[in-house]
Amino acid sequence: MASNFVDHIKIHCRSGKGGPGSVHFLRAKYVPRGGPDGGDGGRGGHIILQGNSHLWTLLHLRYTRHVRAQDGTPGRGQGKTGAQGKDYIIEVPLGTLVKNAETGQVMAEITGHGQEEVLLEGGRGGLGNLHFKTSTNQAPRYAQPGEPAQESSVVMELKILADVGLVGFPNAGKSTLLSVVSAAKPEIADYPFTTLVPNLGMVAYRDQKSFVMADIPGIIEGAHQGKGLGHRFLRHIERNALLLFIIPVDSDDVKKEYEVLLKELQMYNPELLDKQRVMAISKCDMADEQMLDELKQELPDLPYVMISSHTQMGIMQLKDLLWKVLNQNNPQ
Repeated sequence: MASNFVDHIKIHCRSGKGGPGSVHFLRAKYVPRGGPDGGDGGRGGHIILQGNSHLWTLLHLRYTRHVRAQDGTPGRGQGKTGAQGKDYIIEVPLGTLVKNAETGQVMAEITGHGQEEVLLEGGRGGLGNLHFKTSTNQAPRYAQPGEPAQESSVVMELKILADVGLVGFPNAGKSTLLSVVSAAKPEIADYPFTTLVPNLGMVAYRDQKSFVMADIPGIIEGAHQGKGLGHRFLRHIERNALLLFIIPVDSDDVKKEYEVLLKELQMYNPELLDKQRVMAISKCDMADEQMLDELKQELPDLPYVMISSHTQMGIMQLKDLLWKVLNQNNPQ
């Protein structure tokens, strides 16, 4: 079954070319030999990227291979300027990064609703012969051609914009947690890689406040090299303000598992380690008090909460911790 989540596409774009200027002379009943009055050509259409907060994926562009803006029309007599070519607007979800497919150079980044970035400018219209009249050349018989269109193949990558990104190995309980704290309905099963695409959920907090949580496909060792789901999910973590590490209580070595996860993030992009980090030990309904007390002695040095998505143990405490860390530099 084809996924409805599309986060990487390639499109060939071409802006509109400018219309040519007009070579025209004023001809009227009582002005048999009037001067030049050729108008300018119209500007070609731009290719414009526009942010739309109602989109969560690039799915609507999946079958779009080529986009082309309209050409400007030629200038006309009586100094009339040609019509401007219609711009082609590509709507994309927030978090979309656009790169030149050949060079890899970043061309635009969309992070706000309604934000517009011109990817390719349309060609300027050529000047009509009206502009070339001089004292020594009263009847110029030439005009400028319009500027040519710009063409480029672009790659669009979506990086999920979320406040909290869930990080953990497959089957750590991330999807279950998201389904409990939000209205999201991710696919959940007791086997690795159930989550093949990021899922977003709006987490309701106290006093009608809320924040966005993203369940990102599980990490495996070697993910930074593209193993497993590799780069496909690691790029989504780049845009999260806070990383919540989920490690199940029955892990053989919680601290080692955390260090492996951290290493994968570091190998992919060292800047990820600059993000705030919080830990949740999941599936704690499977452990007794003594086991939990012993486990607390082995945990790495970062804020943590013991939780169980099935019994709701620690869920409100986790929300409190996440909200506190998210807003520690911006008290509300």
